[in-house]
Order: sequence, then structure tokens, then C-alpha cells
Amino acid sequence: MQNVATPITNLVAGLAAPIGATVYEGGVNFSLYSKNGLAVELLLFNDKDDIQPAITIPLDNRRNKTYHYWHVFVGNVKPGQLYAWRVQGPFDPCNGHRFDASKMLLDPYSKAICLPDAWNRNAFSGKDTPTIPCMKSVVAEMATYNWEGDQPLRRPFGKTIIYELHVGGFTKHPSSGVADNKRGTYAGLIEKIPYLADLGITAVELLPVFQFDVQDCPEGKVNYWGYSPISFFAPHLAYSSNKDPLKALDEFRDMVKALHRAGIEVILDVVFNHTSEGNQDGPTYCFRGIDNSIYYILEQDKQHYSNFSGTGNTLNANQPIVRRMILDSIHYWVQQMHVDGFRFDLASILSRDENGKPLENAPVLWDIESDPHLAGVKLIAEAWDAAGLYQVGTFVGDSWKEWNGRFRDDVRSFIKGDNNVISRLASRLLGSPDIYGHEDREPEQSINFVTCHDGFTINDLVSYNYKHNEANGEDNRDGGNDNLSWNCGVEGDTDDPEIEALRNRRVKNLLALTIVSIGTPMLLMGDEVRRTQHGNNNAYCQDNEISWFDWSYLQKHADVHRFVKLLNRIRLQRDASNEAYSTTLNELLRNAVLHWHGTKLNAPDWGHTSRSIAVSIQSLSGNMLIHYMINAYSEDLEFELPRGEQQLYKWQRWMDTSLPAPNDIQLWPDAPFYEKDTYRVKAFSIVFLFAHLHHHAT
Repeated sequence: MQNVATPITNLVAGLAAPIGATVYEGGVNFSLYSKNGLAVELLLFNDKDDIQPAITIPLDNRRNKTYHYWHVFVGNVKPGQLYAWRVQGPFDPCNGHRFDASKMLLDPYSKAICLPDAWNRNAFSGKDTPTIPCMKSVVAEMATYNWEGDQPLRRPFGKTIIYELHVGGFTKHPSSGVADNKRGTYAGLIEKIPYLADLGITAVELLPVFQFDVQDCPEGKVNYWGYSPISFFAPHLAYSSNKDPLKALDEFRDMVKALHRAGIEVILDVVFNHTSEGNQDGPTYCFRGIDNSIYYILEQDKQHYSNFSGTGNTLNANQPIVRRMILDSIHYWVQQMHVDGFRFDLASILSRDENGKPLENAPVLWDIESDPHLAGVKLIAEAWDAAGLYQVGTFVGDSWKEWNGRFRDDVRSFIKGDNNVISRLASRLLGSPDIYGHEDREPEQSINFVTCHDGFTINDLVSYNYKHNEANGEDNRDGGNDNLSWNCGVEGDTDDPEIEALRNRRVKNLLALTIVSIGTPMLLMGDEVRRTQHGNNNAYCQDNEISWFDWSYLQKHADVHRFVKLLNRIRLQRDASNEAYSTTLNELLRNAVLHWHGTKLNAPDWGHTSRSIAVSIQSLSGNMLIHYMINAYSEDLEFELPRGEQQLYKWQRWMDTSLPAPNDIQLWPDAPFYEKDTYRVKAFSIVFLFAHLHHHAT
């Protein structure tokens, strides 16, 4: 960190643009937007633990203000300089104003942030003057990093397999084999890139990596997931093996560069719907003290915060200044940090206006959608919010993909053995045309998943009937109650080999349907080795072995790991052999040679109690026939097989989830031939056969 230059030289008016701290030869330009602030001071610090600034620079509202931008150029300041803002104005909650001159405020455009050793969230709540050091922004120079020719990969969605990953939890467990000083860091993740590549992952979707408030959680707990942003530009410092904030910037970029070299894209889970400042009783770090009524959606009384996020406040995303900040943030992460895409947490909030009402064409969403700098960047919406706005299938624009919550629920229900789900399952297998068919969009619009960070892991989905969140300290009241899970007869861990075999089979069923269905598959970190959270379905505050990836499971559940590897390999081979979809979902289905069956050919059972289905699909190239048989009954079923009109198909068995490894799945060249006219599909099993059509025999 740089000590304050003494004396400060060349103190001039500065410029309104760019917003934030911008390094020039000879000094730094600082710019801050505050429409309702009456006086602004720039504060320069020598050390992260300083309570008071070394130098205070008052800004003249004539010389250092253009429109609503306050700005100053300070000579001799260099990268590494610590700084903050102080804004004076009315404390008038009835009119939405909560200015507090006792608070030292982060720059909303901070590229790096440092935390003092004694930082405490509670000290910055209310109107009490803090008696401990504040967080501080750090001047950063972005142009000097050597990218060595790296560029975003621009991999098509049709060739994408997403892996939702927590940077800290991926390598924090002692079993990770990562050195202690790198466990839970960007550098630690770099060491595990060969594992991801070997698994067949083409994109990691990182849980929030913006600097977040680890203390935004019940007392004695830690905010682990990171859905509590302090900044929209600075990478989370705790994920760096080097606690110098500028080195953290380099380490994040090193990680992106290394992932790209392995052919793996980087998608960020971004939280533009709220901030860590919470409701009216929360702390003042930044936005509340800079211009509360600009940054947040307020209730009619202006004193209370609208809470469409379920976390206490809601960012006013369609306010022009906030829109600009969101777009600037996205540009920054793409252009300066080289990320490949974004998953927008509670994205439906971004469609709400300044009064919280949904907009048919929300400006901020169209800003993102239509921006030429973002053409080709992956955009994924969690198309709902915490206040009941649900937009799956109706999210704005032409380029957004969507987390398909209905895929998750319907596949879970079917594999569990529920009634009234067979027709919905069929739609999910085919890219959910009942949801997306009206838009005439690409087949990959649906992000298919059965598990994510929020809820049960895939192991717990087949091991628990009920959530077990006692460790969260809320008497098991938190987290969802309807998990669509079945424990296979015993709640939690068991040594019973029959129950374990059934659980393994059902895990493979869920994974297979996720990866082979039309759409873009997404896997949860550790599901490929049956990672467990011991029934905790809301582990947001568990930065411990409940949430971490236990690498010993790689040996314990090696067969599931192998199963996922081969599933991914076949999916990507399909893409490599021109089987990737290059048309719309509707056109694909119109041209598909597809037949539904039951246990009898061409006689599917669509009844409300049906728990089995079969389908034969001719490949797009016409040289292969694939036949799926799915049995969610508790008894075996005998399925008739298509035989062909002129010549018998020579079926080969690619997959049978009832068989032990290595017979459960094979690479296609190694798949054994199957000669019979029927196939006995075991209870709770899925079988995939394929046949090369003779006129295109290979």
C-alpha cells in the first residue's frame, strides 16, 4: 500500500469522467456521483487500520463539481493509495435521505478494497460514529497486467457443460491436497483445473466473487455463499492467497487466464439486486451514505426499503445512475478481467421500476442485451425473485438463457416416483418446448439442473426426506420444506448395501437426465462424487466441512465420478461430430424423427399414475438411432425394442444405471451389443441403447 504523498501536489479540479479512481501520469483523478449530497470530502489514508485519514481534501461545489459529479485530480498519488469518501447532506428518512458525515464511505467503483483487522459490521449501523477503522478503497492501475494474448473463449452454449463452483469451498478441505496458504483461493482453484478438464467441464459458474460482507448473517456464523455484495467491481479479498488487494486482482486474472488455457470459460454469479447494507437498521458502507434515494427502491413512506430480494433492500436497478453502474461493472469484468459470462441472481428484480412494479421492457436488461461490447457474452437469468415475480419462459430479450426451475422440479418428482409428472418430464427431455416454444429460440435456452448451491446436494436428494438445518441456528425453520426428495428408506447415512446401491442408481438417473436432455446442463460442485451436506439445504452460513468439497469422496464414489466423465465425454463428442444444435428448438423438434413408447412400442402411457416412458430418436445426421427407457417404478419392467422395417437394428448398450461399474456406462466404441427383442429395465433405472443405421454404417 502507498503512503500518502507528502506534500500533495498538483491538486486541480479534475474531471467527472471516468467515475471512480483513474490513474494518470503524475496522479489520480477521483470522481463520485452524489445528487443530493451538499458537501463532499476525499479522504486519503496511510494504513488499512487507520481510523482517521492522513489527509482530508474538501471539494469545492463550484470548482470540483460538474452536474452531480464531484471530482478532483490529486498529484503524486499512485496505485495502492487507500482512500474513502465523506458526504454531508440531510438525514431525512421521510424523504429518503440518510446522509451521515460520521461515516467514511467506499467508492462504488472501487477496483480493490482492503479490510481493517478490527472491522465489525455492527459498528457502522445507525447514526453512531464508528470508533474502529472503516473499509477502504484502493487505487488500482488495470492496464499493466500481462494477459499474454488471452481472450474470452466464446464457446457456443451447444458445446457447454457448466459446473457451479464455490471458490473457497472447492479447495478449503484438508483433503484437497492444496498447500495451506492456497486452500480456498483463486490460486488453489488453478491447481484443480486438470480435475475440471478431465471431468469434461467447459465452464465454471463461480458463486459470488465480488467483495461481500462475511458478517451479514446470524451472530457467530459466516456468510459463506457471498450473496451480500459490498462492491460490484472489487474481487473478494479473502479468496486471494495474497492479502494485498492489488495482488488479489492479479491472482483473479491469473485464474481466468489459466482456466482459458484449459478451454474452460468463467461465468460469474452476480448480485445486482441488493447490497450488504440491508434495511434501515443495517450498516452504512457506501451507497446509503452517498445517495440513499438514488441507489435503493424505497417504500412509499421513504423510510423503509422495498425488499424484493428477501435480504432487506433492493437495488434501484432501472434508475439511470444505477443502470450505468451495473453496465460499467459488466463491461469491467468482461474487458478488464476477461470473464466469459454472468449468471444474474434474482434477475427478475432487474425488471422492476423505481416503485417496484415489473416493467415489460426494463431499460437495464435491454442495455445489457443490446450492448455491442457484450455481444457473445453468456447471459443467464435466474428468472424469479423473492417476492413472487416468476419469469421463466418470459424473460426479456433474445440472448438470455434461463435457469429452468421447472426442469429441476419435474425431474426430481419423476425420479422420486410422483404421479402426474410423466408428460412434463417428456417436455423437459426435449428442451421444455411448453415453456420456450413460443419464443422460437435456440435449444440451449434452458439451463438444465437438478441441484445448485441452494438446496440439497444430489446425494442428499436421495438420502433425506427432510431438511436438517439445525447447525444454522434457526431451529431448522430456514430453508425450503418441499425438496422433492426420497431417502430410499433410511434418513441420512447408512451402511446398508441395498440402500446404498439404490441411492447410487438414482443419483446416476438424475445426472443422466441432466446431461442428455436438450438444453445446457449445469452440475453442482461435488455432485459427481456424491458430496453431502448431511441434509442441510440452506448452507449459506456454513464455511466449514458441511459445505466444502471433501476430496476423499473421489475415491469413495469413484464409479459416480467415472459415470459423469463418460456422460460429459459423449455429450461433447456429439457436439464435435456436428450433432450440436444449430437451429431453433421448434425447428429441431419439427424435423426430429422421434417416437414415444411405453413397455409396448408406440403405446406410451401418459396417465397420471405412469412412471415409465421410452423414446427413440434419430440423430440429426441420420446415421444413428438412440433409444431411451426410463423406469421410476419400484418393480422391473420389460420394454419392447424397435427392430426396423427392412433390417434389424444392431443395438448397443451405452448405459444401464442398474448395473455396477464399469458396465453402467461405456464409451460408444466399447458398448456391448444387445441381441434380444425386449429389454428388462430394473426398478428405478434408466437404459440408453443406440444403433448405427445401416445406410450410414460406420
